[in-house]
Amino acid sequence: MDAFVADFHAYLTRDPNACVFKGIDARLDQLPDPGAANIDARVDEGRALLARADAMDSKGWDFDQALDLDLARLTLRASILEDTWSFNGRTRAQQKPTAGDDIGDGLFLMFVNDPRPAAARLDNILARIQKVPIYLNRLLERLDTPVKRWLQIDLEKVRELPGLLGTLVSWAETEDWERLVELRVACDTAEQALADYCTALEAMPTTEHFHLGRETAEALVASRGIELSLDEIHGLAKRFLASNRDRVETLRQALVQRYELDADLSVADTQAWLKKHYAVKVDPGQLEQVLDRYQAERERILGWIRERDLFPVLDDQDMKIMRTPAFMAPSIPAGAMMPPPAFREGTRTSLVYLTLSEELLDEHTEVEIPVMMIHEGIPGHHLQLATASVHPSTVRRHFDALEHAEGWTTMLEDYMLDQGYMGELTDEARYCGALDIARIGARVAIDLFFLTGDRAFLDVGIDCDLSSDDPFEAAGSLLQAVTGFTPGRVQAELNWYSQERGYPMCYLIGNHLVWSLKQDAQRANGDRRSAAQLDREFHRVYLQSGNMPVSFLRRVMAHEGLI
Repeated sequence: MDAFVADFHAYLTRDPNACVFKGIDARLDQLPDPGAANIDARVDEGRALLARADAMDSKGWDFDQALDLDLARLTLRASILEDTWSFNGRTRAQQKPTAGDDIGDGLFLMFVNDPRPAAARLDNILARIQKVPIYLNRLLERLDTPVKRWLQIDLEKVRELPGLLGTLVSWAETEDWERLVELRVACDTAEQALADYCTALEAMPTTEHFHLGRETAEALVASRGIELSLDEIHGLAKRFLASNRDRVETLRQALVQRYELDADLSVADTQAWLKKHYAVKVDPGQLEQVLDRYQAERERILGWIRERDLFPVLDDQDMKIMRTPAFMAPSIPAGAMMPPPAFREGTRTSLVYLTLSEELLDEHTEVEIPVMMIHEGIPGHHLQLATASVHPSTVRRHFDALEHAEGWTTMLEDYMLDQGYMGELTDEARYCGALDIARIGARVAIDLFFLTGDRAFLDVGIDCDLSSDDPFEAAGSLLQAVTGFTPGRVQAELNWYSQERGYPMCYLIGNHLVWSLKQDAQRANGDRRSAAQLDREFHRVYLQSGNMPVSFLRRVMAHEGLI
């Protein structure tokens, strides 16, 4: 098993950006190889590893070893599928330009979340920037009739990269770095190459079609360890949206009465009143002040849960809250969290990105900021993934269990309110939270539609116009009707849904599976533990078992005697 795990680790860290994300000191001076031959070689290597895994006999192994082998198999199947699925007669890689992510992500993370000395980081950054022209040429050779929406997304990201390069030069100047002149020259050359790339990309023929079909969609869902059919997932969305709509109306009536508002005030107008009433005070042109409010909330939440001993919190952890970089904003509608590098020693540090603009300012209010920090920070993604990053299993530190992560955080949004965190503003937070979480029902419908092309998946009992032939317009109509998001937020969400196949549905699937798991634990232990004791034990096992699908976590909970 040890030799297999070592080769498995090597396979998953061939990509230079994977090394940056995972905190591995290798290939940091390289950019990813976008060439088709490299992708083919990765597929061959993955298939060989999977064959080895399938041939291994886990009889006589302990529980954790056998579980890790199954997780490794699932990881390999998912990786191979991602590299090989096709539509329009071509692979995803042939139709998806990725320059903005491939170039920008690694550079930015080495700038903001790398503990090494500045000179060492700048050496790697310079080497990467010098390789930009070659990378772009190889990417253009790979592309064949890109999906139009994806081409536009990459153009938007790439056009923001010169701003990132300028920031890196400014940093090198403050460090009085000895290779500053080389960096300036490399950045000038890279900027011209990026401009030429944009010109070449704009000249390419494109396609509007990006659906994978039902069979591939089913394989993708199964590759995530989700044991539900597409129709079952669709049914979850319909039931969730109906029950959430009833919940919103009950809360609206209570709030209208409390604040002596017009009894006929609409759901949207009630929300608008709350947003205005509980707006965060920001000086004109000083959007960055919103970050200070989030930082204060982070400290308040941490103190509150420590007083109650609700979750095991790592001592050596930290979280940086920052504005979403411009080159990432097209794919981060409101906020996101970059987890701690799983293989880096020392303080487990996450990055929390917040997408700020005048248009989006009313999404950051005194009743919504706490819920956002619960979701992204502690006890949400940061605590979960920081804890997972110290698990001794190499396999689990590599696994990316999306419904495990999003199920945990969406469960917490309600759990923390149940525990009284928002005090007198609980109904207000529940109301805004219920309107916001409605997005996870719409995400399922749109994800299934984008995956399969089957428009019937958009029918989730919402009154909206789905007649447009443009899939983004039809999906946008549903999303706007469900959430009331601003047009800019709607489009950024759809950008993400279209590219991160099978991820958007994981919020609702995870929420359903995690609550079901917790309810099963309550039924099995209600007469043996107090509610507080069971919560603490459930949270401990959930967090300290590492990353895995919820279907695998069920096996752990059973092994631990919780269900």
